[in-house]
Amino acid sequence: MIYLDYAADTPAAREVLDVFSDTALRYAANPNSLHTPGRQAGARLAECTEQIKTLLNLKNSDVIYTSGATEANNLALKGVAEKYRNSGKHIIATYLEHSSVNGALAALQNSGFEIDYVDSGSDGLVDLEQLKALLRKDTILVSACYVDSEMGVTQKIHDIAAILSGYPGCRFHVDATQAVGKVPLSLDGADLFTFSPHKFYGLNGSGILIKKEELLLEPQIHGGLSATPYRSGTPALALAAACAKALELALAELAPRCEHVSGLNKKLRAALTKYPKVKINSTAYSVPHILSVSMPGVKTEDFRDELDAYGVCVSTRSACCAPNSVSRPVYAVTKDRKRAVSTLRVSLSHLTTEQDVDEFLACFEKCYDKFAG
Repeated sequence: MIYLDYAADTPAAREVLDVFSDTALRYAANPNSLHTPGRQAGARLAECTEQIKTLLNLKNSDVIYTSGATEANNLALKGVAEKYRNSGKHIIATYLEHSSVNGALAALQNSGFEIDYVDSGSDGLVDLEQLKALLRKDTILVSACYVDSEMGVTQKIHDIAAILSGYPGCRFHVDATQAVGKVPLSLDGADLFTFSPHKFYGLNGSGILIKKEELLLEPQIHGGLSATPYRSGTPALALAAACAKALELALAELAPRCEHVSGLNKKLRAALTKYPKVKINSTAYSVPHILSVSMPGVKTEDFRDELDAYGVCVSTRSACCAPNSVSRPVYAVTKDRKRAVSTLRVSLSHLTTEQDVDEFLACFEKCYDKFAG
């Protein structure tokens, strides 16, 4: 099998699994309990939290553990909007956002908030001049993905934050789910950001929301005491420890991993551009790990399934998108509906080999001859 869908999920690293199992075996008590094993578990959770903050060079920040990036994004967006709604009900986002962000924004719109979307240029970058024009005194939140999940475009987060610095009542949320392990992180300008370790060789079932200490949130899950007032539920200590380990590995190995993936991406681009019907959607600002292409007029769902029959795993778009839907990010950047309905996403890893790419290209040619030739 040739797995080229690492933007959807990644295999857990052995070191991460070892930390998870060791923590689960050694700390069986509830971290909120006040007896000795409970205090020991609580201390271990605090160690994990401090490790995450140190790795990300964070000060005066709160770490909130969630069940995944979807919950983290919902808590970030709804939590801010509902807490500060008396200051305004205007929110701005990009067209490149993940469905967990779009879904949360749709729910907020249904409850009376006004949502505006800022365009992107042909390079995928947010139109900063339009962003300036959209900002208002009652804008309480701007949300932007650091790296989008379909084309891999990396936004200039610092430039956006610089604009928002002139609006002290506006908070800046960054969805960094696809950024961790792919780009050097620079999140000083974000008021809150989110990610999930299963995108960087950690475990499913856990997510992280990090916010500035002074920022308040309206909880979305209510119940008993937890590690934070913003999310009820018993903290999953083993998952927190596994997340910290996955983050440590991802940051330590960032440079060599990216160098390897960049070489594979260049080889793929050079080979795929030789096909007349293939259009490259990923831009010069895209991470090398994600390569989006379109084949207008080709049913790429059938193309994907044929590749799967050959043992090659790719996606048409984000795994969280509805089947047979238009790629919203591709349409936002290309303004071409035919390209947006015929996308194929190849996502690479440091685990991907030259042989994997060669075999993918051989299978791609067979599928192209069948569906597009």
